[in-house]
Amino acid sequence: MSSSTSTRVGPVVLSEEEITSRAPEKFSVSANGPSRGDLSWNTLFSSSTTPTNSLSAGVAICPPRTGHLCAHRHEQAEVYYVVEGQGIVTIDGKESEVRKGTAVFIPSNAEHGIKNTGDDDLRWFYAFATDAFEDVVYRFS
Repeated sequence: MSSSTSTRVGPVVLSEEEITSRAPEKFSVSANGPSRGDLSWNTLFSSSTTPTNSLSAGVAICPPRTGHLCAHRHEQAEVYYVVEGQGIVTIDGKESEVRKGTAVFIPSNAEHGIKNTGDDDLRWFYAFATDAFEDVVYRFS
């Protein structure tokens, strides 16, 4: 895992055009591999793509009704802020309803997943306290 440097970085402002011009990311699917979920995401800030450090962040989207992110863990704590839709987030076996305006803190190594229960996209902003999104190693249950 890369560590934050003490080098001061400047501000970075991404326009809507810069963000929407990036192709959404998805988990790779193998014929015999387990499902990891039905979602896409767009990494906004990561030291591998932006001149930033200390945080990586983006927006994830689960399609209506079937969208989900399977249960997994990672070293870094994570924050979700739901910006659209509704769903269920499960953290260490406890289910909680989420909808637009809900904020979620997920502790380090907590098993968690999320599913869309509504008729619209479930979209949330996520952030990790690490330089690059690539530092986050997903360990699926």
